[in-house]
Amino acid sequence: MGAKEIVPGRLIPSATERYAPHGMNEVSLVYPSAHRAVITIERARTLNSLDLATLAALREAAGEVANRRELKVVVVRGRGRAFSSGVDLSLLGAGDETDPRVVAAAGLAMIEAFDSIPSVTVAALRGAVVGGGLVLAAGCDLRVASDDTYFSIPELDLGLPVGWGGVPRMVREIGPALTRELIMTCRPFTAREARQSGFLNRVVPPADLDRTVDEMVATLCGKPGEALRAVKRSVADASEEMLAARGRVGDAEMLAATAASPESRQAAAAYIAGRRRSRTSE
Repeated sequence: MGAKEIVPGRLIPSATERYAPHGMNEVSLVYPSAHRAVITIERARTLNSLDLATLAALREAAGEVANRRELKVVVVRGRGRAFSSGVDLSLLGAGDETDPRVVAAAGLAMIEAFDSIPSVTVAALRGAVVGGGLVLAAGCDLRVASDDTYFSIPELDLGLPVGWGGVPRMVREIGPALTRELIMTCRPFTAREARQSGFLNRVVPPADLDRTVDEMVATLCGKPGEALRAVKRSVADASEEMLAARGRVGDAEMLAATAASPESRQAAAAYIAGRRRSRTSE
């Protein structure tokens, strides 16, 4: 995508190097210092929805930072007023949508690329954290949110199961009972509830989000890198023993079979029409 011009801010102070994933504009990657990186979804106009190009760029960005042994922390954020509104509606339109197996495979590949980052990953959350965006946040090691952040897992309203390894990741973070409720009812939940459930590490006023993330990143960067990576591996190994979240190959076939049912297609059309009406009225 060429070197994207990034306006310096607390999360991106005087970036020393920029990397252009996949030659695209959907994602930016900057290195503010030798020990930190910032990956930003650059689709503010769609509340950072995830189309196939964005999933590919995120996967490539994750692979790039995974090869930087000097890195200690990778911050993941969304441009503008949302972290991510989830899968782009263009992939779910009536009649000519992309094969659900392609979307499922692309999403899983992206999430597992983030799993493979040896550095500590910190999600900076604001606004919408929905569907696949929530799964991406769940794949990060630490999560900090502004108190106006809202979360939702609307896949059942679209007539679809949750893919991308999202179910085991949510069970791992908040337990099976609450995971069932949130996925089956599709009800939105607040940052306060997410904090109480253990999904979030910190909840702060919107004006304090960047500063709080910066402080956390600075603390982590002050720790020995090898020790940080060892702790991350140990926690990941312990979690994996309790509940495997990787290699959910069956998600793609399950998604395709469910999406093909008439009832699911009708639900998807109704949901998409409602979302479009909502966006028009904003």
